[in-house]
Amino acid sequence: MKKIPIGIENFKEMIDDQYYYIDKTELINDVMNEKLVLYTRPRRFGKTLNMSMLYYFFSHKEKTNVYLFDGLNVSKDKETMLHQNQYPVIFMTLKDMKRTDYHQQIDKFASLISDITKRNPELYTSPYIDDDDKNILKMYKNRTCSMNDLQDALLKLSHCLYMHYQQKVIILIDEYDVPLQSAYTNGYYDEMVDFLRNVFSSALKTNDALEKGVLTGCLRISKESIFTGLNNFNVYSIMDEQSSTRFGFTQQEVNELLNEYNFLEQKDEVKEWYDGYRFGSTEIYNPWSVLKYVLKAIQSKPEPESFWANTSSNELVVNYIKNADDVMYDEFEMLMQGQSLVKYLKLDLTYQEMDNQDNVYSFLLLTGYLKVISQIDMNTYELIIPNKEIYQIYKNSFMDYFIDYTSKRKQQLIKALLKEKVEEAENIFNDILFKDISYYDNQESFYHGFLVGLLEEYGVMSNKEGGEGRPDIVIRPRRGNGKAIVFECKHSKEQRNIVKDSEAGAKQIIEKKYLEGIKVNEQREAIGYGIAFYKKRCIVTAALK
Repeated sequence: MKKIPIGIENFKEMIDDQYYYIDKTELINDVMNEKLVLYTRPRRFGKTLNMSMLYYFFSHKEKTNVYLFDGLNVSKDKETMLHQNQYPVIFMTLKDMKRTDYHQQIDKFASLISDITKRNPELYTSPYIDDDDKNILKMYKNRTCSMNDLQDALLKLSHCLYMHYQQKVIILIDEYDVPLQSAYTNGYYDEMVDFLRNVFSSALKTNDALEKGVLTGCLRISKESIFTGLNNFNVYSIMDEQSSTRFGFTQQEVNELLNEYNFLEQKDEVKEWYDGYRFGSTEIYNPWSVLKYVLKAIQSKPEPESFWANTSSNELVVNYIKNADDVMYDEFEMLMQGQSLVKYLKLDLTYQEMDNQDNVYSFLLLTGYLKVISQIDMNTYELIIPNKEIYQIYKNSFMDYFIDYTSKRKQQLIKALLKEKVEEAENIFNDILFKDISYYDNQESFYHGFLVGLLEEYGVMSNKEGGEGRPDIVIRPRRGNGKAIVFECKHSKEQRNIVKDSEAGAKQIIEKKYLEGIKVNEQREAIGYGIAFYKKRCIVTAALK
């Protein structure tokens, strides 16, 4: 039985070490029809492995590895096979360009260029390359070149390879937008855009030595931002039919995988958790998560979980939740309840546009956190959460933010309650309740649990004997003889009853003598509040005699 290829991004390693491989070599046929192309897909959908595959197929330095493609789909296309191992290839991945400082980022790029020159030592002694160019190559190798030379490095390298081999060059750039995301996050976006614009323009636009250019990334960055003037540039995103099955797993491919490892009975569970993406008109599974599921099933038992959530911090969702206004917060909750949203989408973006609330849903779609289920008009789409795995990411992001937020508000709430500032306490309660995604349970037990969970660190007693009955909740300082706070909770069936129900709760505290019971039994003062809930709203009434 073949090994499950978790994290294997090198095509040769995939084939030589006999990992289970789902054949995506028809991408090579697609690339044959392109001059310059960008494929955008969410993270962990096989971009780097596919780029490695392209390298091993086209690179003239990999002729000893021609066998890697034996029996694969591309081998059936005689015309494409004529191009196998016929080109000088520059392959670089920018996925590790995540430095927090612009100069460190440039230094990392210089390191990548240095590695490319080291992989082509024949250029240093080539009789077809003049001494000036050789000196520049040596500066690339030693990382001593100027910024201008570094921006022209891919152009210079491709020209030197072309002169030496008398064959035009294929340039493969993987995860081109990672340095842009890092630059945006760390405050040097404009400098990074300017640098990469010059790199890409010289290498891909004005390069007579270029045979083909292939790029991958998560986002389809607007041409005005970084690809200015590349008129022959085709972009295939998740919205396009072209190459829609080349990244991620199709239903048939997943069924074959599950059958291979005797887990076909779990296909419905796998579909519920990891299907739901749509590339063009094709339903696509998350390949990382499907493979992780199968590996876990082999090692222990079939059990789904949000594997994709553990591959990064999911900062995109968390930041949007933290900064959501009331309308967006409600929309996120609609998504959490399985409802759809109709939104205008902008599919050519810059990272700076992430701050624009109008573009939130575009970013969430392109990065895999939403799915299109229908197109309303040219730029308007109906969106939902793709599957249970992504639902868990939203849920966990909401809960992490909720826990962090409430921890900051609890002290203010307790202080307002102890000082009998009813309006302030009510506002804090409502603010916290608004941010709790579980409100739509709309059950009395939820609101009781909401209060207990919110105040448990202060010493909560729930439904304990007191006075002439059982108060719903009593909280006391864990140390000393400070005041206790008594709550009588009501769940209003209709919004118009919420004030009356809150007043009834306060009245019950007085009539049942809850406060007197605490004073007699514990020798401490107590104050009481009736609190009534209706959906995301509550009313607080002080229990006054």
